[in-house]
Amino acid sequence: MDEKVWKVSTSPHLADRESIPKIMWLVALSLAPAGIGAVYFFGAHAAWVIFWAVAAAVGTEAAIQKLMRKPVTVYDGSAFVTGLLLAYNLPAEAPFWLPIIGSAFAIGLGKQVFGGLGYNPMNPALLGRAFLLASWPTHMTIFRTPPRGGTISGIDVETGATPLNLLKQAHDVLHQAKVAPGEVPAQKIADAMTHIGKLYESYGNLFWGRVGGCLGETSVFLLLLGAAFLFYKRYIDLRIPVGYIGTVAVLTWMFGGSEGLFTGNPLFHVLAGGLILGAFFMATDMVTSPVTPRGKWIFGIGCGVITVIIRLIGGYPEGVSYSILLMNLTVPLLDRYTKPAIFGARKR
Repeated sequence: MDEKVWKVSTSPHLADRESIPKIMWLVALSLAPAGIGAVYFFGAHAAWVIFWAVAAAVGTEAAIQKLMRKPVTVYDGSAFVTGLLLAYNLPAEAPFWLPIIGSAFAIGLGKQVFGGLGYNPMNPALLGRAFLLASWPTHMTIFRTPPRGGTISGIDVETGATPLNLLKQAHDVLHQAKVAPGEVPAQKIADAMTHIGKLYESYGNLFWGRVGGCLGETSVFLLLLGAAFLFYKRYIDLRIPVGYIGTVAVLTWMFGGSEGLFTGNPLFHVLAGGLILGAFFMATDMVTSPVTPRGKWIFGIGCGVITVIIRLIGGYPEGVSYSILLMNLTVPLLDRYTKPAIFGARKR
């Protein structure tokens, strides 16, 4: 008589046709429009940046797993996605060693040191970006390659500043003029106000990608194409991106204006920088985001609050990466305290 072998495991038991490799490769596919757009807007060097980041991520994961005598799992696509997301957070003119070091750090210290996929507390790609930003800020924050058919600032100003950076510079001038009247030249104040006005009218450039910045955050349109695919496949939940983007919109409208409360431009802050990339593709990471509905809302809103604080008060013009990383650390607590009541039990 044949003996049956049964698998025994603890609950919960969920039957699903999805698998990690299938999900990861489809996430990579959803990021393809933004990557193709980056090569179109910034040229062939953008393709090399993406190649080095992906190759280093996959190679680092394989090498570490070989050294630790573990099964090599690079074919599941998770290291590929990490490398791809890191590349999307780099400037087009990044030297070849920058994505290599960033990906090696992301995989080695952001993922494998915690036990591999499923055990990392923070998004590895964002951890790699934070490391590069702290180590080589000049390479990470100065942009020299204008996009095809546009300018780095998104308006007719020849500068290496991205839209968010230019807006921060203009607000600093106006703030200085209020604090020390008479010490700031009138022409400088007029230029700052002109720049703010033009930036607030540059929605089309921000949406289609005719602005400078990191490779993957340039075109909102191409990012939304990929996000729509992930929604269709039900790989991401609406709560996190809606909570995140909605919070940024409300707070920048309330506090982001130069003429007092409720004079900010929320649409500009939503379209500019890495908010769309972060809200749809990184804050929704299945490993580092909450699993409960209330936890997802709190996570998204928390990301939005920290992003706005950094953008409006902090030293950097952008705060998406750090906001997601900080909120990643709250996920165990969020899951614990927003856990729904057990079916049939009374919640205390």
